[in-house]
Amino acid sequence: MEDLFGNLALGFATALSVQNLLLCFVGCLVGTLIGVLPGVGPIATIAMLLPLTFKVDPTGALIMLAGIYYGAQYGGSTTAILVNIPGEATSVVTVLDGHQMARQGRAGIALGIAAIGSFIAGTVATFVIAALGLPLTRLALLFGPAEYFSLMAMGLAFAVVLARGSVLKAIAMIVVGLLLSTVGTDLETGEERLTFGLDDLSDGVDFAVLAMGIFGFAEILRNLDSPESRDVVGTAIGRLLPSRDDLRRAIFPILRGTGLGAALGILPGNGAVLGPFAAYSLEKKIARDPSRFGRGAIEGIAGPEAANNAGAQTAFIPLLTLGIPPNAVMALMVGAMTIHGIIPGPQVMTKNPALFWGMVASMWIGNLMLLVINLPLIGLWVRLLKVPYRLMFPAILLFCCIGIYSINNNPSDVLFAAFFGLAGYALIKLGYEPAPLLLGYVLGRLMEEKLRQALVLSRGSFLTFVERPVSAGLLLVAVVVLVAAVMPAIRRRREEAFQE
Repeated sequence: MEDLFGNLALGFATALSVQNLLLCFVGCLVGTLIGVLPGVGPIATIAMLLPLTFKVDPTGALIMLAGIYYGAQYGGSTTAILVNIPGEATSVVTVLDGHQMARQGRAGIALGIAAIGSFIAGTVATFVIAALGLPLTRLALLFGPAEYFSLMAMGLAFAVVLARGSVLKAIAMIVVGLLLSTVGTDLETGEERLTFGLDDLSDGVDFAVLAMGIFGFAEILRNLDSPESRDVVGTAIGRLLPSRDDLRRAIFPILRGTGLGAALGILPGNGAVLGPFAAYSLEKKIARDPSRFGRGAIEGIAGPEAANNAGAQTAFIPLLTLGIPPNAVMALMVGAMTIHGIIPGPQVMTKNPALFWGMVASMWIGNLMLLVINLPLIGLWVRLLKVPYRLMFPAILLFCCIGIYSINNNPSDVLFAAFFGLAGYALIKLGYEPAPLLLGYVLGRLMEEKLRQALVLSRGSFLTFVERPVSAGLLLVAVVVLVAAVMPAIRRRREEAFQE
């Protein structure tokens, strides 16, 4: 316990430096802005802003990117409540009761409960990360290359099951991501692989270019393709502070949502997205009068919003302790860490404790900032919601192109990003989800490295992966998860869950 408080003290000393405070504030502000504007999610935003972090030290860069992520989760609820459009995938459930409350003239109460629920969940999740960080890091230090390979294989299996759409399409996306990770010069033999004679590919596909194309450009094309309709609430927002009765009805859903979201956020794949859905289903099941849900039930906002924020933060646990990104946003974090010369995994806590604990402490500070940013600035966010897409997207596109060019001062990077943008748009139209592709790309390089190390140590014997108990156990979980996902009964229930 003394270690925990000592580490948190180091974290707060790091996070409270003037530069890190400013970067945390910028991240939270930009994240909220992105969450409020429908159509541009945190994945696209972090991909676009990666070039800006090159000039900042690694701790400050990750604090800012983390602020963008949980700020977007927070801001998505504003759009869901006021406009009936989820600004974020995790805000889909908030639309159901939040917009109904807004139509009843209780928009302020809905926004207030969403903010309070998110803050409580964020505070609890920060302590969960702090408490689990040390034991998980000690466990990870005992892992060899075989265990790491099997752990990443299990992560990809979960990513398949938790991706929307068909299991086969999700597997195809992961395989494409793994193939893209092999493009470039082989580090051991010096041979060029899958470069098609293009010199620009000899160093591999640039992470920022792929991420910005697949998510930034493709997302803009997808939004321009869909017709624009915004049902901005015309009634007054009203007071933001909930009454004692509102708080009494919301407090237990907030606590239950926090627990559910925190647990699901740790899951490999995209568990953080499932948190709000699971919290809403739970509240509806245990409610005395389930018919109130969908008509402005405050529990239908409190539980999912708490789960949303808790899951967004505990998703950092596998990344910071094991070096395994559980979702596409965390894959971008791996890219940012690699760009700054940091190898994600247990060594981060031992070799760079200020970065690890500074990031953990910044999450609590960020949640406090989000309360300050969100509630007093509601009027500004409402005005921003009225800005038409046709004015927003050319500006975003220009900013993306400048950002890509500034990485290597290479015009071909912009062309590659445009190519990946068109490819990403085509994948979305064909019903393929691009997130598993990015996860496969990021884990592909790590998996190849660990596979080779394990085979060198075992003198080329693949039996090493099943002879080591932990590795065999992880591979067994991966196989069971994949087999279960393709069984007709479970596949049907999975499709129903995503449909709901």
